[in-house]
Parts: sequence; C-alpha cells; structure tokens
Amino acid sequence: MKSDKVYIFDTTLRDGEQVPGCKLNTREKVEIALALEELGVDIIEAGFPISSPGDFESVSEISKVIRHTVVCGLTRAVQKDIEAAAAALRFAKRPRIHTGIGTSDSHIRAKFNSNREDILQRAVQAVTWARNFTDNVEFYAEDAGRTDNDYLARVVEAVIKAGATTVNIPDTTGYCLPEQYGEKIAFLMNHVPNIDKAVISCHCHNDLGLATANSIAGAKNGARQIECTINGLGERAGNTSLEEVVMVIRQHPELQLHTDIRTGQLNPISRLVSDTMRMPVQPNKAIVGANAFSHSSGIHQDGFLKDSQTYEIMRPEEVGADISRIVLTARSGRSALAYRFRNLGHEFNRNDVDVLYEKFLKVADMKKEVKDEDLQEMAGAYIAAAITS
Repeated sequence: MKSDKVYIFDTTLRDGEQVPGCKLNTREKVEIALALEELGVDIIEAGFPISSPGDFESVSEISKVIRHTVVCGLTRAVQKDIEAAAAALRFAKRPRIHTGIGTSDSHIRAKFNSNREDILQRAVQAVTWARNFTDNVEFYAEDAGRTDNDYLARVVEAVIKAGATTVNIPDTTGYCLPEQYGEKIAFLMNHVPNIDKAVISCHCHNDLGLATANSIAGAKNGARQIECTINGLGERAGNTSLEEVVMVIRQHPELQLHTDIRTGQLNPISRLVSDTMRMPVQPNKAIVGANAFSHSSGIHQDGFLKDSQTYEIMRPEEVGADISRIVLTARSGRSALAYRFRNLGHEFNRNDVDVLYEKFLKVADMKKEVKDEDLQEMAGAYIAAAITS
C-alpha cells in the first residue's frame, strides 16, 4: 500500500529557543543543525534573522554547513525582515523564507488595528517580496486555529496565487480540539481551488496538551508537513514534539503516511538538545523520557517478561533508547525479582525466591528503588546462611 510522505519541519532552533533559559550561541546552533540533518528532517527553521545580529549570524553559519536539508528563516510580513532573511540565507543550498501575518479577528484588531482586507493585501505583498529572493516560500497564517474558515480560505488561495509553495496553518494558542483542527484542514482542502499547488503545514502549540493529536488530525485530513521541535520545546507549554508525531506515524500504518526520520537517532538527539539547552526532559515524556521503557508494577513486569509486546508497542532500539528496564519497587513481583537476580548471575529456585521476596519487600518499603547492590547484599547473605545451616 503506497503511503504519502509527511515533511518534517523542525523549529527547535527558532521556536524551541524561545523557551526562557534556552538561548543558544552560534556554535551550539550549528551542532544541533548538523544533528537534525543527520536525523533526516526535511526543513530546519534556523532562526529569525531580523531579530538580532546573533540570530542573523547563526542562520548564516548554519546555511554554510547544511548540505541537503532546506534551511529556513522566519520573518514578519515586513520588507526589511524578508530582505534580512534573504541575506542570512545567501549561502544556503536550499533556502526557504517563512513569512506571514496574523489572520484571526483577535490579531487583526488587537495587534494590527486593521481589517481583513488590509491583512489579505499585506499577506500577498509579503509573499511577493519573498519570491524576489527564492521560489521556496512558506506563508504562515498566525492564529489560524481561531480564524474564520471562509476568510482563512481566501487568504490561503491568495498567497498560493502569489507564489507560496507551503502554507502553514498554526494553532498558535493550542486552542483547537483535534476534530476542530482536522476539520479546518479538511475545509481548506475542499474549498481552496488552488490548494494542490502548495503543501499545507501544521504548526500546533501544546497549551492544552493536544499538539501531537492536532498535528496528526491535520495530516489525516490532507496536511503534508508537520512543524515540531525536539522534546516538544517551544513557547509557553511548547510545540508539537517531533519524536511523538514521527513515532505515531510509524506505529500506525493505517494512516498511510511516512517520514524520512531515522528513528534510531531520536533518543541521542533528545539528549543533545536537552544538554545543550540545559532543559531536562521529564522522566515520563513519551518516546525519549527516562521511564519510557521502564516497568515497575509487578503485573506489568510479569507480562513484559513473558512477552515484551504486552506492555511495549515499540522496541527501545527503534528510537535509540537503552534496553527496557525492570525497576524494583515495593510494587514489584517475584518474577521481576528472579529476573534481576539472574541478570546478576544468581539462579534461585521458586522456594529461594519466595524467601528472598519477603526480605526484598522489607528493603523496598524503605527505599524508592531497590538497586543491584541491594540485591547482591541480599543474595550474599542468603547464600552464606544456606552454607552454614
């Protein structure tokens, strides 16, 4: 069954870097950009060149070293922004300018003190300016999640006519439910006459914890680019997590979608970004969290030891993680205890394990986790007692 490719647009170096405390220098950005290219992302949003001399330099230096991946610079719908992005991208082998403007009535009134017709003209003008520098132009309709669908369709049609090759439909505030966001993408696919001349992109924020679900809903309804970050970093509650959308697509062939991401590199790049940005990954984070392949409940451990697929829908090596872990706590059972003893070289029979299990529970009630050294001490004392008896 033929599947459609979903392009992965990584904005870790732009939207991800907007997290307080995550500012990177040019050397660090280049290191991450090279890792992203090796990961297999299709587009790297390298920064917002007009925002500072440092960001301009970073986009420029990334453009010099990236060989195959598209390098993208963000702008507002402002001519000097677009000119700055073009200058920063002048060394890029495959440059893209990402320009746009807010389209919701809230943004039109509050941010721009304007009206829909004026914003439509400014959107078209921005794309026209960008097309003077590159034929790879992406337009973003900021706050599209709260934009009236009929007006949004008019904007999308106009910017495609002006030369936009990708159109980004951001759920800027993370407001939409998955069915609402999916329906918005479907509406555009069905009501924009020239929609076939551009790639529709999802850029979802995680304010309500729905960024991944919304992005997948968008892809199910025709979007073929997902904008995301490593570890879900980004403004406020973050962006769509790259590792999550990639593995959802991989685990669900019924979606008839695929990406070019080398999934075995997901955990290594997660650690690189976490260490470089000094932003720890929560232990229960999907795919790349420290506990993503850990089992501590006795029921789960017993099932996992009989067949790993009872509690793991993917193998750790698929995403570059360490082996699955059997963590011993007061909730653990005899099968897990016997398994851990075997890993330490101790083959105990059922009766031995029953006796040791009572000793184990006493230790487990005093500690959050029973470690190898605790087990070795238990085993040594048990064996010594058996020899002297």
